[in-house]
Amino acid sequence: MTFIQELIENSYAPGVTETQVGEGLSAIHRSNCAAVVWRRHLAPCFQHWIDMLNPERLPRARVILRSEDVLDAVTQICEASGTPDCAQRAMLIEDTSTLARIFSNLVQSPYLRLRYDVVATDACRKFHIDMVKARIICTYRGPGTQYRFLEDARKTDTPVFSVETGEPILLRGKLWPESPDVRLRHRSPPIEGTGQTRLVLVLDPIMDPDSHSEQKFLH
Repeated sequence: MTFIQELIENSYAPGVTETQVGEGLSAIHRSNCAAVVWRRHLAPCFQHWIDMLNPERLPRARVILRSEDVLDAVTQICEASGTPDCAQRAMLIEDTSTLARIFSNLVQSPYLRLRYDVVATDACRKFHIDMVKARIICTYRGPGTQYRFLEDARKTDTPVFSVETGEPILLRGKLWPESPDVRLRHRSPPIEGTGQTRLVLVLDPIMDPDSHSEQKFLH
């Protein structure tokens, strides 16, 4: 099976493609592809560690940086957040750096906005599209991002799909320069009152860091 055949045969919803390899995220450039999901499973030892970690020690951040600086920046973020220094923390740092590198190359952005969000409420509960060119979201802990197709804005019974924990989803945003809007919308899953805590990585492209107010990690 060729790489393209794999992408086509693994497509499970119109406008959304799935891939088994990171390089497959490049399918976002195909016409009428609104999102790509990287189907993967993180190491069980990592998943157990991140699931059991005290939420107060999960990394939290919102920073603008170059993709090549992510490794150093996330190490400092983990230190500042009190995230234990161990093999599993190294896995988190390395995976975040890998996703940042892939994403930066795909969107041809010199800078990225990196967010680690620790969520225990119904944040972003409404289905929406982001005011960015593209966004990659990876939920390391807790239930993953949900999405649906709004074929008719008046309909409320269209199917809702969920991305699995640890699986990155690359989404076109409102500022994507090509092809019409295919009406894919996403949201954070409602978890308020369940006792769950999510750790979510979000990466956005940034062209001019000086036009944004976030903390900068630039060397």
